[in-house]
Amino acid sequence: MRLRYLYFVLCCQVLSVSGDPDAGSRTWARFLKLPYPEDEAFLYDTFPDDFMWSVGTAAYQTEGAFQKDGKGLSIWDTFTSAGNRGTGEVASDSYHNVHRDIHLIQKLKVTHYRFSISWPRIFPNGTIGSYNEAGASYYINLIHRLKRIGVEPVVTLYHWDLPDTLQRLYGGWSNPILVDLFKEYAEFCFRTFGDNVKFWITIDNPFVVAWHGYGTGMVAPGIKGDPGLPFRAGHTLIKAHAAVWHLYDNKFRQKQGGKVSIALGSHWISPRKKSKENIKACQCSLDFVLGWFTKPLFIDGDYPACMKKNLSSNLPSFTEAEKREIRNTTDFFALSFGSVLSFQLINDSLKFGQTESLSLRMVLYWINAEYNSPKIFIVENGWFVNGNTKMEDAKNMYYMKRFIMETLKSIKYDNVSVIGYTAWSLVDGFEWYREYNIRRGLYYVDFLSPDLRREPKSSAFFYQKLIEKNGFPLLPENEPITGVFPCNFTWGTAANSVQVETIPSQFNDPNVYVWDKSGNKKPEKVEGVVVPLRKTRCGDYASIRYQVSRLHRMHITHFQFSLNWPSLVPTGNVSQVKTTLLLYYKCFVSELQRANVTPVVTLWHRTAQHSGLPAPLVKNKGWQNTDTVQAFVAYARLCFRELGDHVKYWITLNEPNIRDEQKTFLEGHNLLKAHALAWHVYDEEFRRAQKGQVSITLHADWVELAYPFSRNDVEPANRVLEFRIGWFAEPIFGNGDYPQLMREWLQQRNNLDLYDYHLPHFTEEERKLVQGTYDFFALSHYTTSLVFEEVEEKTQYNTYLEVHFIPDTTWLKSPKRGAVVPWGLRKVLNWVKSRYGDVPIYIMSNGVDDDQTETDDKLRLYYMENYINEALKASVLDGVNLQGYFAYAFDDQSDPGFGLYGYIHDEFYIKLSLGHYRKIIDKNGFPSPTAPKQDCTLEPYSCPGCSLFFTKKSMITFLSFIGICFVITVGLVMYYSKKPGKRYPY
Repeated sequence: MRLRYLYFVLCCQVLSVSGDPDAGSRTWARFLKLPYPEDEAFLYDTFPDDFMWSVGTAAYQTEGAFQKDGKGLSIWDTFTSAGNRGTGEVASDSYHNVHRDIHLIQKLKVTHYRFSISWPRIFPNGTIGSYNEAGASYYINLIHRLKRIGVEPVVTLYHWDLPDTLQRLYGGWSNPILVDLFKEYAEFCFRTFGDNVKFWITIDNPFVVAWHGYGTGMVAPGIKGDPGLPFRAGHTLIKAHAAVWHLYDNKFRQKQGGKVSIALGSHWISPRKKSKENIKACQCSLDFVLGWFTKPLFIDGDYPACMKKNLSSNLPSFTEAEKREIRNTTDFFALSFGSVLSFQLINDSLKFGQTESLSLRMVLYWINAEYNSPKIFIVENGWFVNGNTKMEDAKNMYYMKRFIMETLKSIKYDNVSVIGYTAWSLVDGFEWYREYNIRRGLYYVDFLSPDLRREPKSSAFFYQKLIEKNGFPLLPENEPITGVFPCNFTWGTAANSVQVETIPSQFNDPNVYVWDKSGNKKPEKVEGVVVPLRKTRCGDYASIRYQVSRLHRMHITHFQFSLNWPSLVPTGNVSQVKTTLLLYYKCFVSELQRANVTPVVTLWHRTAQHSGLPAPLVKNKGWQNTDTVQAFVAYARLCFRELGDHVKYWITLNEPNIRDEQKTFLEGHNLLKAHALAWHVYDEEFRRAQKGQVSITLHADWVELAYPFSRNDVEPANRVLEFRIGWFAEPIFGNGDYPQLMREWLQQRNNLDLYDYHLPHFTEEERKLVQGTYDFFALSHYTTSLVFEEVEEKTQYNTYLEVHFIPDTTWLKSPKRGAVVPWGLRKVLNWVKSRYGDVPIYIMSNGVDDDQTETDDKLRLYYMENYINEALKASVLDGVNLQGYFAYAFDDQSDPGFGLYGYIHDEFYIKLSLGHYRKIIDKNGFPSPTAPKQDCTLEPYSCPGCSLFFTKKSMITFLSFIGICFVITVGLVMYYSKKPGKRYPY
């Protein structure tokens, strides 16, 4: 499959032609054509051996010591001193903590470290005449320490902290005089540090410097009001970079052998609708942010056409000589992508009416197509967490994982030459216009501690392990296995309900008709003539025939569906049952049996739209009232009595453990008693005659620790599992009582006098009633979520359990059911085994929603293939007593978006996933091509001669009949030949 995917990607590859103005604009169409969901699935692979792993910081954000050892003021010192702002005067005090930061860098095992030189620390007033030796010594010491631990420095000359003197005297970057001043400063740095530096960044993110420093005023120097000023500043920044590149190329490259570029920031933008106009608008948005600087430097020394068209006189122009001087003045493409620009500093006007999104992979592809396939070094990337978040920075860690995964796909799938990646940043610091309200460091800095204590965050552990493995190598547990399920394995499908038409479609009209009586070519009723109707038969229901026929074509052995209690017993009183509906259900299960499909019947099924209870019971407080319990028991007895001869598997309650804000623990208590009483009714009154089995289906989505490197989240993950699954599982399958963890947690919460979570107690009689009321463990499973205890986003924080739910952003997503995480199924199956031993387990519902208008439901096919394979691992490798699997759902009519049969315009159609599921059923799993075919004729009785019977059944039946006739004939001949005959006289 991987080879087929790579072939498809290569066929879709956009071949960028040098200077082709439309190359980048093909990016959006190209990604729409990639195979789904394979392209979005997690890629297990590693980076090239020479890939550069880096981490970075900026001087003003981390150094502190703003007036230490002769340092001059920067524009940020001045900018932050005005008004009630946070400052970088101390920040994380890296100036006094070089040894500690070097240790942190060493622990990460990075190959490169990006940092910036503070221009006013070396030249306090911005010119060489104010040279500060102490400042230069600080950077010499830092570089030497890096070299000693084998880490290469990546040095930024300007990261937004212009000497304040230059801003006051000349107006900063709006004045062309800064070209020579910057060149003078750069020459000093090349000469002083260059023998030990192989990667230089001249200017960081000139878009932010020009647009927000001299346009919106959001960052230093905070100037706004002149619409042309940002573009004049940008003009100077471009010429300053080019001058420094030529300086290095002419005077230092031969001796020092380094490379010089400029760090360019970008966002990503997607068209609102797929049209040429919207694609052009997206292209224009990128040109205004990234192309503003990239096109002059990488292509032709001039601005993008879109900028020229929209800005007219506000945009300066380059002379032909300047164009020649500017173009091709980079040795690699230094890209900054992430929270500096994305969804932060991109004004709506720069989106051109389109939608901003967060796709590093598409940015990389666009750059590759637009700018002649440069070597790309990602010199800044990452996300952020809230300022009050400490060591558990889940959001940052999983965004980093996503960005690195997209980088890997860019290399492996898109043939983009990405040579390095820089995580931002090493430590927490001053976050520019957001001050200390967010944190971006891999290491937590306690700004209130005297020594500014540093502690590794989860993202630091993640990045360290990633570098150690050089990516995401495929582990044995992630590989699919070959093998088959046991011969008696149950294969089924599930539906919330079945289509009901209680009026038979044939033999229900007593009238007599004559064809073409009046010459109108139509049947006409003969008045006064009727014929007696025969009794209705199950085959008379066309809806049953059609549904059973479709089920039979699936090759399944079992079908699980729910009865409609409110429709069957509208008043809740079984003495007032709807006999026509009861007859329909009886016919449905009997016709299933005739088609060799075993019915699995659920008595109560609540949906998001309906409680699943008769209306009078709902008015009487539903499951909070014990009368509902007794009504359910009576309803269950009715169903067992009327349908039980055809039903061998019963589910009392479907997913009663899904708890919303309205459901109380008292309701759960009564649901448990209702299940237990119904189970005992079957056990005592019907089991001997009907020989069926009864259980309860529990919703069992898995919960994984958000931090695999820490044990801190074991307890919150266990808490969620106990409250989700153990709440009902422990009383039934365990010790007859609620989990101890539940009781302790709720007691602790109630002691705060803020909550009233009352968990009922079982009497000894109730405990005996509930415990052991199962014949198998039935579960439904759809997805997996991550959990941790930090409060990051209130919308995803569960105050009742004090846990935060978060998805892994690299996981495949479905529209409704959340993330596609196949290994979560295996984990929950093992959890059940570890808690309740060798109990037989049925996966009663497992499925995903997809676009129901698509016949080619590739996401569901991918989901089914991988989830069933994880179930096979649990069965074969882990010894889980797995007895069956039910794909959810039967069709889109009863379960929109989830069906294996689609339903549009009153017509059913077969989806791609149905055919695939049928193949899995026919093979009973995923047999190895080289393995002998599974022989199920010997199971379960180990009868060596039985195979002949099963394969030659018709012939043996015929021969048996002949043999019996022969024996009877011989017997009669022998009998009459020995019987004395009548004697006649002669």
